[in-house]
Amino acid sequence: MKGKYALLFLVFALLNHMILSQEKPEAEVYLLTCGPGKEIYSVYGHSALRIVIPSKNSDIVYNWGVFDFNTPHFAWEFAKGKLDYMLGDSSYDSFLKEYYAENRWVISQKFNLESRDIEKLFMLISDNLKSENIKYKYDFYYDNCSSRIRDLVEKAIGEDLMYPPELSKKEMRTFRNLTGDFEKGYPWTKFGIDLLIGSPGDKKATFRERMFLPVGLKDGLSALNIRRSGKMIPLLTNPDVVLDFDQPPLKEKLFTSPLFVFSLLLIIVVILSGLIRGKKGNTMIDVCLFLVFSALALLMIFSNFFTDHQQLRWNLNIIWLNPFILICFASILSGKNWSIWFRITFYLAAGFLLFVVILPQQINKAFVPLIIMLLFRTSIRARFIWNPLKLTYLTEL
Repeated sequence: MKGKYALLFLVFALLNHMILSQEKPEAEVYLLTCGPGKEIYSVYGHSALRIVIPSKNSDIVYNWGVFDFNTPHFAWEFAKGKLDYMLGDSSYDSFLKEYYAENRWVISQKFNLESRDIEKLFMLISDNLKSENIKYKYDFYYDNCSSRIRDLVEKAIGEDLMYPPELSKKEMRTFRNLTGDFEKGYPWTKFGIDLLIGSPGDKKATFRERMFLPVGLKDGLSALNIRRSGKMIPLLTNPDVVLDFDQPPLKEKLFTSPLFVFSLLLIIVVILSGLIRGKKGNTMIDVCLFLVFSALALLMIFSNFFTDHQQLRWNLNIIWLNPFILICFASILSGKNWSIWFRITFYLAAGFLLFVVILPQQINKAFVPLIIMLLFRTSIRARFIWNPLKLTYLTEL
């Protein structure tokens, strides 16, 4: 999904609004599906509508995935879920040049639409181009560059658009599983996304909802039919490859994967915990570890309570990355032994790990060594009698 300057797109939008408002429905409409990019915002691909009006020599691509990188406090606004996305347009040639430069494939499919459908689609796009409608609040699963195209097509065709029977619940895939197909080869990206996406990501996606992904939109719309005079015709024609690039297979490197790195770190922490028994050494170990855990706990608090991104809410990772970790960190920094808070943190992390298989949220395997690490160090400072590595000097505090 490409970011552009809002002013440039607004100028294009106003000009094309004038064209569309006067044009009779002699046009061809195409769905453009674009391959994944290397940036995190483009790894899932992109969708756009291409409208060709031969009589006016017009060939315009409409794109609902536009945002402005120059927005003040861009990263903060995006994190809060308050960044405006918008509808933009560009010439077909300009659109292809961008994807050619990025070595990303583009597939085109023509819609089998009648004049009345195209006329209705024109009206809907014109309405989207109005200043009060051109911007919208982005929702990764339910309102994005792909789902907006699906919604327009449904409104333009109406009841004549025929959906296939829904899959059984057992056959359905979750939103997290669907996006995971595009995160293969990017283990650290997947780790971060799995950490941030809460239990809404584990909801089963219906046939219609799967179209939130560009490839899902292409496959979904390709399976639809239009009812015409008692006959069924395909909504889309067969795919036409416009730009063809071989996508290199993405292989995860074992020794740089989060699971390997955190497992190795866990081993190092266990060894150091056995060798270092003094106050200064243990303080250094825990300051480093609990600084990271505290940062992650703050991230969980923010994502659960202070963002408009609904997919980040109800994130059960807040059970093991809980706010009590911050108190534990304060205890370490102050040199005091508030063992009760280490015990609470230990029990919460242990309970999470014990019941992880029945939780309504899928957990990344790389979380496990981190949780064990947290359990290991909190158990040492919790002064549990059963722990052979408990620090004797803490009993004096």
